[in-house]
Amino acid sequence: MSSTLLIIEDNEQNLYLMRFLLEKNGFTIIEAVNGREGIEKALRYRPRGILLDIQLPEMDGYAVASELREHKELEHVPIIAVTSYAMVGDKEKALASGATGYIEKPINPNSFVDEITQYLQKEGSRHEERNT
Repeated sequence: MSSTLLIIEDNEQNLYLMRFLLEKNGFTIIEAVNGREGIEKALRYRPRGILLDIQLPEMDGYAVASELREHKELEHVPIIAVTSYAMVGDKEKALASGATGYIEKPINPNSFVDEITQYLQKEGSRHEERNT
């Protein structure tokens, strides 16, 4: 199983922290700073999972998730919204747009990698069930 993750995040500090925590735990990270670049890199590299900010330049994370889900080759890839959008209904909106999971910012450095790993394992199990 590939351990490559794509992080679509325009805030340098958030990107640095996520990259640091994930690389420290053995993940290979690909970065994109806007939605269009994120979609292109997802199609090119086919990562194991995608961490997606909702508030992005050019197109928001909801539109990015929806577009990613239109590509059959990415249908099994978990998309985890990592966002400061924490109002009532934001999580549901992210999930309805195609996200697999939702993590609120600021992230907790002590639990972040475990949360990501759980989403990856959960989606991996569903993908295996569909293929048996």
